[in-house]
Amino acid sequence: MKFRLLTLTTLAAAGIATGTAGSAFAADTVKLGYQLPLTGDTAQYGQDFRKAAEIALTEFNAAGKPFKVEIVFEDSRSDAKEGTNIARKFVDDKEIVGVLGDFTSGVSMAAAQVYKDAGMPQLSQTASHPDYTKISKYQFRNIATQAQEGPYNAKWMAAKGFKNVAVIAEQTDWGQSVVGGFSDAVKANGGTVAFSEFFNRGLKDYRSLISKIERAKPDAIYTGFFYEDGAQFLKQLQQLGIKTPVYSTSAAYSPKLIELAGGAAEGVHLTSNFLPTDPSPNVQHFVEEWKKRSDGAVPGQFPAQAYDAVRIMLAAVERAQPSPTREKVRDALAQTRDFPGVTGKTTFSADREAEKDLVKVEVKGGAFVPVAE
Repeated sequence: MKFRLLTLTTLAAAGIATGTAGSAFAADTVKLGYQLPLTGDTAQYGQDFRKAAEIALTEFNAAGKPFKVEIVFEDSRSDAKEGTNIARKFVDDKEIVGVLGDFTSGVSMAAAQVYKDAGMPQLSQTASHPDYTKISKYQFRNIATQAQEGPYNAKWMAAKGFKNVAVIAEQTDWGQSVVGGFSDAVKANGGTVAFSEFFNRGLKDYRSLISKIERAKPDAIYTGFFYEDGAQFLKQLQQLGIKTPVYSTSAAYSPKLIELAGGAAEGVHLTSNFLPTDPSPNVQHFVEEWKKRSDGAVPGQFPAQAYDAVRIMLAAVERAQPSPTREKVRDALAQTRDFPGVTGKTTFSADREAEKDLVKVEVKGGAFVPVAE
């Protein structure tokens, strides 16, 4: 697979209008819901999603459409119970014709049970558990699953000569899919999983786990973590003098990984759908808009996924005009073909999976750089 460069259509910038639950909206306004963690342990991701959504919404509402769109943001705190409560709230609001989110697969899947019964289209920017889109015809995602990413990375590592590998991941539904998708592919390629274990998100001391990995003597380590855990693991790996090559999923792709891990991140390999250094105009537009709102910081993959997910939903709402309903928006989402996003072109398959290209990346010289095929 190779990363595709994209071209930019017309974009504009203007003031943004966002809604809150209970607001009264004009008849020429369409309403969407977005459930995401704005507080709690994963709040940094939800706040990034909201910022990306606001950029996308600003551009859409400034483009001279015959209608405006409002987004209702609700804080799930990455809690499945709260996510389900928000889903019920969105379903009860008859003006809402589509929903974005949640962040984690677990919360997205819990909320999906409500959306399934109510016929509400749900598009998650990051829920990558393979079972998420199997819940009903109303679930869509804008990210590669571990059923796709695991085999891709297993093949990449096998091509590098790594036949005996260790795999670790956080103890969540998503982490289990990381281990399962990757391990099955390793074995299918004739390799061996020398060690496999889960850890709790937010773990501060990885030394015991690292010692177990070292005793297994793997050729390489495959990891399923986000940047906070990744940085902690990499620093402790360096402190213990372990030089075993580390590969990871796209979940770790964030400038924060390098910022927090420093030199310990050097040499880490992972996959992504987004490179902020991609020179294509639409990528650079998004990067610049993001930097304006982020004190010059460069966006990672997750904000880019959220930006594209909102734009895909907005395009579906537009195709569902002049009287968009939940069912019309669902059908319009299903018809998405070659959507020109900053994370590559997106087409939804018959089972509502995002058909996207992956790009190989490594940390080199303190930055993410593409790996030549």
